[in-house]
Amino acid sequence: MKSQIIQSFGEPSVFQLEEITKPALKPGHVLLKVKATSVNPIDVKVRAGVVPAVAPEFPAVLHGDVAGFVCAVGKGVTKFKIGDEVYGCAGGFKGTSGGALAEFMLANVDLLAHKPKNLTMEEAAALPLVSITAWEALFNRAGLTSGQDILIHGATGGVGHIAIQLAKWSGAKVYTTASSEEKLEIGTRLGADVTINYQKESVHDYVQKYTNGKGFDVVFDTVGGENLDRSFEAAAVHGTVAAIATRSTHDLSSVHSKGLSLHVIFMLLKILNQEMHNQYGEILEKITSIVEEGKLRPLLDSNIFTFDEVSKAHKYLESGKAIGKIVLKNNW
Repeated sequence: MKSQIIQSFGEPSVFQLEEITKPALKPGHVLLKVKATSVNPIDVKVRAGVVPAVAPEFPAVLHGDVAGFVCAVGKGVTKFKIGDEVYGCAGGFKGTSGGALAEFMLANVDLLAHKPKNLTMEEAAALPLVSITAWEALFNRAGLTSGQDILIHGATGGVGHIAIQLAKWSGAKVYTTASSEEKLEIGTRLGADVTINYQKESVHDYVQKYTNGKGFDVVFDTVGGENLDRSFEAAAVHGTVAAIATRSTHDLSSVHSKGLSLHVIFMLLKILNQEMHNQYGEILEKITSIVEEGKLRPLLDSNIFTFDEVSKAHKYLESGKAIGKIVLKNNW
């Protein structure tokens, strides 16, 4: 089968189009005809060698997010049948059976769910990693409930734009930040009650303006770095901060003085630990229901790439110019 592989870590140009052996079927797995995938920051980091501990062995087929058709069913599988349309984040990392940048992908059924009927394959491929991450942060870790105030940083980012919609679906009052009027407008369309241009308003100012100085019940930081410090500043006493980018050093004085709860979400942990795979499949089945209710849709960047253009897709993500998710459709 055709695939895009890497033989070593490196720049986006490291991808090579190769013919490799189609994966053999295993119990508890299905073979997918891959129709689409998406690029996530973790895919770029794996390719570049920034996170070697989670990288697959060389030659490696990357990308976790996948949407496609079931074309063969392994022993013991009852959840899916041949012809089913499915999606998930099911490969491309250490211990998995290969990534989505190929004609076919072997996937553990516990990491998959039925694709929402009202989405295209490309739209579905944009959802798994970011929607699982947002669900884990908002509900499994932060315990977001109806009526709470939540501040979500990064309105048009991959995780941020999903978090806005899920938080709104849950009944929370949603505030979000972005850097431009275009992105703030998108945040409003996604369902945010209040949008904040963080380049024009300081944390102190918008906390005073929107919470009378109290702070937000929950802050979800999808940005990291110095923004995590701003998240601590924006949180209320005994508030909760959930974050997905925390490989950095911070002064935790404000965490202590406010009695904050800090939750770090590292989505890959449950992919690397096979005993936890079913939790992600279950989350995705919930996501499917919410999408089919019309309460959640992925935001796709206007540039859609083919599998032959994966190097361009990685360069584009690294440029920081994308708005929403970058997807690739299988042209083989």
